Amino acid sequence: MPCSLLSFVLLLSLCCSLRGESFRREEEGYDYSGGMRPCMVKKENRKSLMVTEYGEISAVDISSGTRGPYHLQFMTLEPNSLFLPVLLHADMVFYVKTGSGKLSWADDEREIKRMNIKRGDVYRLHAGSIFFVQSSLEPEREKLRIYAIFSNTEEDVLEPSIGAYSNIRDLVLGFDKKLLQSAFKVPDDVIEEMTSAIRPPGIVHAVPEKKSMFLELEARFIEALAGDKDGSFYSINGRKKKTKIFNILEADRDVENCNGWSVTVGRGDLKSLRGSNIGIFMVNLTKGSMMGPHWNPMATEIAIVLHGRGMVRVVCSSNLNQTDCKNMRFSVEEGDVFAVPRFHPMAQMSFNNDSFVFMGFSTSTRKNYPQFLAGKSSVLQTLNKEILALSFNVTNTTIDGLLTPQKDAIILDCTSCAEEEETKMEEEMEREKQEEEAREREEERKREEEERKREEEEERKRQEEEERKRREEEERKRQEEEERKREEEEERQREEEKRREEEEAKREEEEARKQKEEEERRRKEEEKGRENKKKQKEGKERKSKDEKKQQEGRKKKP
Repeated sequence: MPCSLLSFVLLLSLCCSLRGESFRREEEGYDYSGGMRPCMVKKENRKSLMVTEYGEISAVDISSGTRGPYHLQFMTLEPNSLFLPVLLHADMVFYVKTGSGKLSWADDEREIKRMNIKRGDVYRLHAGSIFFVQSSLEPEREKLRIYAIFSNTEEDVLEPSIGAYSNIRDLVLGFDKKLLQSAFKVPDDVIEEMTSAIRPPGIVHAVPEKKSMFLELEARFIEALAGDKDGSFYSINGRKKKTKIFNILEADRDVENCNGWSVTVGRGDLKSLRGSNIGIFMVNLTKGSMMGPHWNPMATEIAIVLHGRGMVRVVCSSNLNQTDCKNMRFSVEEGDVFAVPRFHPMAQMSFNNDSFVFMGFSTSTRKNYPQFLAGKSSVLQTLNKEILALSFNVTNTTIDGLLTPQKDAIILDCTSCAEEEETKMEEEMEREKQEEEAREREEERKREEEERKREEEEERKRQEEEERKRREEEERKRQEEEERKREEEEERQREEEKRREEEEAKREEEEARKQKEEEERRRKEEEKGRENKKKQKEGKERKSKDEKKQQEGRKKKP
């Protein structure tokens, strides 16, 4: 497969999510065709559920929109292996692809049933059934491969959160030891062995070397449910009810010609399908053939490729301009799963070098009659040719020329159609790749433009921020300068005040000194005056004494 084709297939496989989410259209709440669109899942993209040395199980979930998901499982058992008992949570319709084995189950009819299954067999087990499968030890040692769909019914809806089935071991050991001992009437050591035993894988060898008490009790649990007291886990010898199984490979073909054949299995063919919303179909296209363009009015087709490669062409059924609804073509090969919703016209084509075989499940609660656009069975044959001519805006002669030549029905010769479709697909891929590259370049240009605008905006903001910071810095400096000047002025005023105070102090001190000196001078002058007065007084007194003495002396003289 070319690298570009592989890339397209991997991209297309994303349309069909392993969890079903990608089917839902969320834009404006629009949900065409029940929320489902055509999709494809490559074999390597299945979700692995279990892998042991004795077998493996993988799965794919297909959304049906309003009725929840359809869960597909692909079970592979090595020769002489055993798929351990499980309790079904949903209806299970299966197809045996290769190998052979033995299916045993118990359902609400309270009987253990058993049937041999081989390649081509199809059957349905009801929700609530407990079943297990043992593969045969054949000379060719062919693996037993079972393709199963777990679906909704009219009464029940599959709950993805709890899975399609649960293990018997989990059902039994979910209860407390005391309750188990009372229920099964066994000693403590038996319950202890059961609860302490290592959990076995879901697929084991069919003949254990030692049959443990746990396996015996599992068998008793199934037998108690079914009301059978004589059966055993591996060989059921109790009451038997012959069950009819349908082999699709041995069935009469609905259509068969040199271009291939097809078979459908419905409620009328297989009694166990009654009450189910699942039918089964198989198509075998010889080299260079086509299952003619058709649509299903009541059912979605979920198909699995059994052999070869093929092209699937799907046409958008909506006349609305919706981005999720578009014409599609994709290549499929063995093991791939593809789904086409109802009302989507489709055609499947084989390549010129090999046949193309696929089987699948159709989902419908009512009888579905595929409507073919070409061939003798064309729905266009039933319409008035004049109305058709008006619909296509062509002449009646042109419509006669369109409808008259085809003599075959349903499965048609289509040499090199698959090759041409593949070429167109690759061209579309290349065109989409170029458009995607152009979109990426435009997005890159837009991102660069946005980046440039962002950088310019950031530069503008940076400049504005720098300008703001500059103004803030200038304002800060101005305020600091004003503060400095204010402080200097205050300091000058303080110095001036101090100087004035010092001068005043000096002046006061000088005045005090002068006053003191004046007081000292006056004191001295006063003291000098007093001294002079004293001296004058003493002089007067001496003079008075001297005069007195002189008088006395004069008196004493004769």
